[in-house]
Amino acid sequence: MGDSTEVTVRVAAPPDVVYALIADLPRMGEWSPECYRCRWVGGASEATEGACFKGYNKRGVRRWTTKGTVVTARRGESLAFEVHSVFNLPVARWSYRIEPDSEGGAVLTEEWEERRGGLLKVLGSLVSGVTDRSTHNQAGMQATLERIKAAAERMGAPDAGATT
Repeated sequence: MGDSTEVTVRVAAPPDVVYALIADLPRMGEWSPECYRCRWVGGASEATEGACFKGYNKRGVRRWTTKGTVVTARRGESLAFEVHSVFNLPVARWSYRIEPDSEGGAVLTEEWEERRGGLLKVLGSLVSGVTDRSTHNQAGMQATLERIKAAAERMGAPDAGATT
């Protein structure tokens, strides 16, 4: 336990636009190279603290699911969720921080924190085929943030609609 990594990008869109994309967890399959689908469960329909979802992940031919619970949901500022295995054992905490920048856009940071114990790390490596989760996630997080950035900038660049 204890591994973590983070990736940051600047987004030319307001923090609220960026937050709306990351908080729409069923869209995670559009952003993540590993999580191809999320769906709300237990009556949840949006990212509020305590809302639960199921994540569907893949790497090559390997497939697995996880259970997630939103632990922080501050519109325009931050979103975090805890992920557990199908046996309800801790896997990871994923966090997104959004800070306004001086140009009307945002600085978006994604952080991953390892929560698995030794046995679950071994089992996770067998299921996913990933032995160095920190390095693997850093590359995936970069791809995820670049996709979110592109979508956010299409939706709401700070000067969108301005004419010269």
